[in-house]
Amino acid sequence: MTDTPTLPAVSREWHLLSRPVGWPKPEDFALVEAEVPRPGEGQVLVRNKYLSVDPYMRGRMSAAKSYVAPFELGKVMQGGAVGEVVASNAEGVSVGDHVLHFSGWREYAVVAGKNAVKVDPEAAPLSAYLGVLGMTGLTAYAGLLRTASFKEGDAVFVSGAAGAVGGQVGQIAKLKGASRVIGSAGSEEKVKLLVEEYGFDAAFNYKDGPVSRQLRAAAPDGIDVYFDNVGGDHLEAAIGSLNEGGRIAVCGMISVYNNTEPAPGPKNLARLIQTRGRIEGFLVGDHYDLQPQFVQEVAPWVASGELKYRETVVEGIENNLEAFLGVLRGDNTGKMIVKL
Repeated sequence: MTDTPTLPAVSREWHLLSRPVGWPKPEDFALVEAEVPRPGEGQVLVRNKYLSVDPYMRGRMSAAKSYVAPFELGKVMQGGAVGEVVASNAEGVSVGDHVLHFSGWREYAVVAGKNAVKVDPEAAPLSAYLGVLGMTGLTAYAGLLRTASFKEGDAVFVSGAAGAVGGQVGQIAKLKGASRVIGSAGSEEKVKLLVEEYGFDAAFNYKDGPVSRQLRAAAPDGIDVYFDNVGGDHLEAAIGSLNEGGRIAVCGMISVYNNTEPAPGPKNLARLIQTRGRIEGFLVGDHYDLQPQFVQEVAPWVASGELKYRETVVEGIENNLEAFLGVLRGDNTGKMIVKL
């Protein structure tokens, strides 16, 4: 093992104590102290610097069968993280390297060297690898270009557009020649951000009135692509405004994640017949083959400032849970990041 600096004896980490019913409550979780682990053969020890909290984590808190295993009760949770290697027992990974991995919700993590993806803090801020250049960005890229089959000239509607994924979807669409990009958000400040900073052609506050009415006003000629982060009335409105051959990519449905009863589906699905429309759900994990292409195309946009991004940064591991709950409430503008 390489030489290691003196490490603290304990690391703080978040455990799931009980499976939330409806909105998660603080008593469903606990911040506990655990011994700082030492890396075994082929492993590295990482001092996490930034942690990601994301809407999909709500699904992992449930025991329901899903596309990924649920968090285990009484054990540390998981999530994206980026940090510095402070001890290494893995070939090709050295102390001082910065890596991206999936053992978040904790201060120190032992990670298999093969699962530690090196990132360059000189090329972009470390936090960017959890958002605009990370899984969040790839989600936007794959969902828009592959699942929704975006093409130049399309009119695009994005819900949750001031969030980490939504904001990137709209900007990529503009950079690739969309005829019109419309976004929905939950505050006047976010609406202003979408139009004035992200370059959306129109945006509206979904709290100001029926989404269907506001969408028709913002896209009088209809939409060709809808990128869904919200579900519910947004999905129904999009179906109502869909042009012939329109495509809907379902990334998330945050409006129903905490429901205790099944949410009613759109009442206008029959409209898909006349529009020959298509709805398709997707998971970013199915599209990692696009990662090299994504970085090659998007990184220069980020570096040049053509693609802008925001982060909402919460400081301290003790505030990790509150940051996650803030994502469910829509408190964040852009990517929610916890800085340790």
